[in-house]
Amino acid sequence: MNSLKAIYSSILFILLSMPAFAAETVLVPDLAKVPQSEAWTVHNRKAAFDVRQGSVYFNAEAETGIAWLKTTDIGEGVIEVDLKGNDVKDKSYLGVAFRGQNEKTYEAVYFRPFNFKAPDPLRQSHSVQYIAEPDYPWERLRQEHPGKYENAVTPAVNPNEFFHVKIVLENQQLRVYVDNSQEPTLAVESLATQQSGWIGFWMGKNADGTFKNLKITPIKQK
Repeated sequence: MNSLKAIYSSILFILLSMPAFAAETVLVPDLAKVPQSEAWTVHNRKAAFDVRQGSVYFNAEAETGIAWLKTTDIGEGVIEVDLKGNDVKDKSYLGVAFRGQNEKTYEAVYFRPFNFKAPDPLRQSHSVQYIAEPDYPWERLRQEHPGKYENAVTPAVNPNEFFHVKIVLENQQLRVYVDNSQEPTLAVESLATQQSGWIGFWMGKNADGTFKNLKITPIKQK
């Protein structure tokens, strides 16, 4: 009898020690379908797929652009992608939008590559940015919480080449890793009210961008 109790106790301990969340299958969307598939909805941009490098390019327009993957929602999980902008000041803003409801309501993490290696340390500190539209645009966050929702990319990466980004969403927290760094480049609390939504590619005003190797790993509660 005592041995059975010991077994039951061991099983209970293992179950209680297991994480509260379990990763689902990794999703790898076909980016060749971005320009014409109904699975993708592109706002304020035109998309072109490059077969040789497996990437999708979006042109620059005056307003913010988003390409939503509407077949996949995410609340918590991991998003990975390779991004390529450029080193032209005020002409390169690109990143990932998530928990999107439409082109106006979403969260995003985006980069300003022209600040990666800027000679001014203040500009470097504006290299990666979190926003939660429409209530928390970057202007409000910088004014009310300077230095909290943006940061430098350390070590700095080449602003004219692809760099790898991993965004971890868990327990109302988000962490951003660049080029497989072990330490997060940015770690903040989510400011959004919505719990889940679409994933998309994001580009700021007057900015183009190239994206490849998108991987999505949703996490669900057990």
